[in-house]
Amino acid sequence: MLDPGLLPPDALFIMQVFDSRFLPATFALCLLQFLFGPRAEAEQKLRMPNIFGDQMVLQSDNPLRILGWAGAECPVVVSFAGQSQSTAADRDGKWEVLLQALPAHSSGQAFTVKSREEVLSFKDVLVGDVWLCGGQSNMEWRLRGSRDADLEIPSSNYPGLRFIRIRPGGSPAPQDNFPKEKGEGAWLPCSPETAGDCSGVAYFFGQRLHRHLNVPIGLINAAWGGTMAQHWVSRETLETLPAAQTYLGDYDRKCREWVDGGREEGASKRFTLAQEQWQALAEDARKRGDKDPPGKPNRRDYQNPAEGRIPAGPLNAMIMPLAGLNLRGVLFYQGENNSFGDAWIPFRETFPAVISDWRRLFRNNDLPFGMIQIAGWSTRRSMTYDMNHHTNVVREVQFNTWRSTSNTGLIVSFDANSNSSIHPGRKYPVGDRAARWALSEVHGVMDDARRKPLQWRGPVYESMKKEKDRIHIAFEEGSDEGLRLERADARGFYIAGRDKIFHHAEARVIAARDAPPQVEVWSDDVPDPVAVRYAWSNLPLGSLMNGKELPAYPFRTDTWPLKPHYGEALYEIAPGDEG
Repeated sequence: MLDPGLLPPDALFIMQVFDSRFLPATFALCLLQFLFGPRAEAEQKLRMPNIFGDQMVLQSDNPLRILGWAGAECPVVVSFAGQSQSTAADRDGKWEVLLQALPAHSSGQAFTVKSREEVLSFKDVLVGDVWLCGGQSNMEWRLRGSRDADLEIPSSNYPGLRFIRIRPGGSPAPQDNFPKEKGEGAWLPCSPETAGDCSGVAYFFGQRLHRHLNVPIGLINAAWGGTMAQHWVSRETLETLPAAQTYLGDYDRKCREWVDGGREEGASKRFTLAQEQWQALAEDARKRGDKDPPGKPNRRDYQNPAEGRIPAGPLNAMIMPLAGLNLRGVLFYQGENNSFGDAWIPFRETFPAVISDWRRLFRNNDLPFGMIQIAGWSTRRSMTYDMNHHTNVVREVQFNTWRSTSNTGLIVSFDANSNSSIHPGRKYPVGDRAARWALSEVHGVMDDARRKPLQWRGPVYESMKKEKDRIHIAFEEGSDEGLRLERADARGFYIAGRDKIFHHAEARVIAARDAPPQVEVWSDDVPDPVAVRYAWSNLPLGSLMNGKELPAYPFRTDTWPLKPHYGEALYEIAPGDEG
């Protein structure tokens, strides 16, 4: 007999009619069993998020959270690696079990979920470390497009290194799953046939971890080119951030205008009219022998504003379906699009919010979070242009977020670009440096030769001291071992006096037996220096590194406001942001 509380609204209505007017309640329920029972069961099949599948990697050494859907209040049994855990779906059909922590295991095993007569079975499941690799295009960029693809892809036979690509997309509302189509949304073992589709940065990161730890590595690539930090933060969080209110207000206004303007039909009419008007102007210009007028209508300007790269959109569509999944950590490479226009303004609030929101979604307040500092791109222009460029703001926000947020790391990437492109072709040094951080800080790997933790940081600016017409720069202990300049030309150093006008500077490393090494900076054009900057440019140049050839982080000794090139806002370091 059906439980009336589980019936759909139309079934309840029919039941009430039959019970009160025509037939006994018992017969009514039997009739509804026939009419609605099969349909209800069809609507509530046993299923799981697409992150669970053949050849997946599950996280080792922590209780494993396994979840999915089944018929309302139906029993569910999960079996894997000699364990079996039972539960029942709630009234909404949701269920969750917790498997005991498992050690890393490189032999594929069967994973089974049963609910009454339904069975889900996944084959060749491994246990190891699972990393979520998110961000924008430099994380999305595939191995086949990297500079080392010709060497790496043919030799990429790593069956214990596996990856899954989540199709880029956005949604105004949180989703419980992501699509599995067009070669995406399925786990793939790394091989010469598949590796080209893996994120280049994620591949080199995972390869190094896999070879060093000798455990399976699972890489979840959830990145989308052109996204900003506010796209990876929840709507609820954005509404609490003062700097995001203008952005949210503009978005909400566009959505209202879209609805008031007739949605798709209205937009299509406006686009057609704009095309006709522009075409008429173009015809007149051609008759006069002039060029076509500017402002040719673009169909993208007439699309639904609630689709694509919208506030919280990629988070809702690509990260929410993973919520609650066990992870070893996150590797996040984003910031380029927040260096355009005024997009840097909310970045100081939205970028740290990515970390806090993702930690909340994955139910781990200490989830390791590796951040890759954005690379340089474009061409160098004037000194003034470089000193105030938006990319400097973004890198400084990333640096300050690292220094103020526990269990995070920051990986330098500016020196990996030699082609002025926003998409550097050299993915290996970035992924390798990220792996150094993970091995050292997450796994506690030691450098046996030094009898110290594995070194992963380049020189980190600590303090400055003026010595007559020169400035001496000191670096944090441990980051300055083997401090040196790659070339004698001291590329990347700038120095200024009280007039705040920067000049290219000379520099040399001062090493003493009884004192940490320092960098001495000077310029004949600045007899009374007060400030030094290093690698402070849209496309930084720099040759300062430590003995492991890890590059120094871009830095400045001043706290002078920056005047980015678009808009009227000034960028100033907030109290407590100095690191």
